[in-house]
Amino acid sequence: MSSFQLYSIFHLNIAYSSIEEEQWPEVIRCCYWPLLRLARKYDLPFGIEATGSTLETIAVSDPAWIAELQSLTTKGPCEFIGSGYAQVIGPLVPAEVNAANLRLGNVVYEKLLGLRPDIALVNEQAYSAGLVQHYIDAGYRAIAMEWDNPFRCHSEWNPEWRYLPQIACGQHGEDIPLIWNNAIAFQKFQRYAHGEMELDEYRKYLCGHLADRPRAFSLYSNDVEIFDFRPGRYHTEASLHEDGEWNRIDLLFEALLSDNRFSFIRPNQALDLLELPEAGNRLHLGSTEQPIPVKKQEKYNITRWVVTGRDDLSINTACWRIFESLKANSASNDDDWRELCYLWSSDFRTHITEKRWKAYLGRLHEFEKKVGANHLRPSLVSADISSPDISDSKMPPNVHVEQDKSYLTVETDAIKIRLNNRRGFAIDALWFKNISEEWLCGTLHHGYYDDINWGADYYTGHLVLESSGHRRITDLEPAEQVTVAYEQATESVRIQTEILLDCGKLYKTFRINGRKEQPYVNIDYQLDWSHTMAGSLRLGYITLNPEAFSQPNLFYATHNGGHDLEYFKMTEPINHGDAVSFLISAKQVLGCTGSVIKLGDRRHHLNVTVDKSASALVGMINYQKIGNSYICRLIWSAQEMDDTSKPSGETAEPLQCSFRICGARANTVTSQ
Repeated sequence: MSSFQLYSIFHLNIAYSSIEEEQWPEVIRCCYWPLLRLARKYDLPFGIEATGSTLETIAVSDPAWIAELQSLTTKGPCEFIGSGYAQVIGPLVPAEVNAANLRLGNVVYEKLLGLRPDIALVNEQAYSAGLVQHYIDAGYRAIAMEWDNPFRCHSEWNPEWRYLPQIACGQHGEDIPLIWNNAIAFQKFQRYAHGEMELDEYRKYLCGHLADRPRAFSLYSNDVEIFDFRPGRYHTEASLHEDGEWNRIDLLFEALLSDNRFSFIRPNQALDLLELPEAGNRLHLGSTEQPIPVKKQEKYNITRWVVTGRDDLSINTACWRIFESLKANSASNDDDWRELCYLWSSDFRTHITEKRWKAYLGRLHEFEKKVGANHLRPSLVSADISSPDISDSKMPPNVHVEQDKSYLTVETDAIKIRLNNRRGFAIDALWFKNISEEWLCGTLHHGYYDDINWGADYYTGHLVLESSGHRRITDLEPAEQVTVAYEQATESVRIQTEILLDCGKLYKTFRINGRKEQPYVNIDYQLDWSHTMAGSLRLGYITLNPEAFSQPNLFYATHNGGHDLEYFKMTEPINHGDAVSFLISAKQVLGCTGSVIKLGDRRHHLNVTVDKSASALVGMINYQKIGNSYICRLIWSAQEMDDTSKPSGETAEPLQCSFRICGARANTVTSQ
């Protein structure tokens, strides 16, 4: 039997969400020193990963630990694994921030350790194809990413590939070697360390992966702060084991070292297997169903860092404003970008303590003010809405506006839109005349599908709030207070309505610009919350006209942290907004870090652009086959529910969101 090669990557994160700053010295003493002592005791070739900001913090508190880490990773058996300056979730931030984060991380690694790492651990194992080029540009030789979730969405993959290095592909020819992390394996390791299983049972699990051919396997690749210390994240956390968890881990490695079936290697030595027959396959880790795979079970998904937490939407929006300000200011320096990376760190968006949350908000708003990002906040709608006679609104001769009891229609030479008066001005139909004779998006009315399971109205441009213990709230109410006017400044017809919802007053504004070169429709929402409500808040729905788009050629495209669009063909049903459980309201979102999502087919598509500086919303796709037809919708999420969701404790500010819908002719569509 061939030797079973085991490697580990121990992940250090002093900014762990639920650890108070005054506990950091205890974490170093109880968690970080035992790791280094274990490596030294048995000459173990551990991979040790930390962000630049974690190393900076440790260097201030305990410089001797940094010196020992440097010795182990330059002269000793260990290997340092990189990740960036802060634990930023790459698919959710702009490409420029990802590039800065990796570059600034390397600066710290060189300064404190005298090295630049070869392998990067993908932060929180939140991966997108757009990140590949960033790692290449930062000088990384390979990345480490979880196997389990990409494999779940790629049934065509050979299960044997999990034991060998492969190639992770971007969408534009770029690629990078890949070693695997295994979620079940690191959870088994944690259970053993915490005393939930004994050594014989754990060793039996490992032996289940033995084979008569070469294999490399990730023994552990996760947090260090959970051994002989409890961060306090969950009420169900096990008590510390009386024997000492690092003592149990010591016994495990002692046992495995004495078993000739196992050998230990550094993570980069796993790359030596790239020439084996089952290795080196070029793989697209993302998929149409799961464009952003994340580690562990499905309840732990990408939504937890973007639209859940205490107030993810608000703090992410503030970060977007800071980003826009830094990008526009040629005097912005590395200190500015370093601070933005820190403020965009994942740990402020999950189980953060009350004390750290308040400190974070103070730091965030202070920096937002310092860089002048406050001016990017949209102005509030506050004027009373009247109902003038449309004939008195001084429309240009090429603009025609008609209204009856059911619909308000605006038409120019280039665009036509019909809004439903009875349903909060939901878009009934929207034509871009230079793109298609058919309306491209709008409402599919009750009875459109000859299937009782789909016997409902499917609107465009509306809002839906679902909260446990409350009736469903929508803006599909009669639009009684309406203003219709022509804005010279934007050359647009402005239609504004006010709708009183159970959760507050909603102002909804349409701007229809009918210029021939690029007609568009802007939709602005302002929800003046009387109080925030836990649950799912989705708005800006776009429902495609199935008769205007070819089902076999449907695609969506967006940026997920990269410089370029990622394209995904829709061949099988998907619903990113499906609830995982009663507690977890969604299972996937699109980062939309370039602020646009394209939706359509090879002939034409819609470009839907969101203003991230107003609200940093994320997108979802729902595509289902219905008989010989289909339904395809883009949905924007402002809030979801999961185990990190908590009241922010702050006064509810108005929620402001802004979208633009444009039609476009075909361009080249690539696919994973």
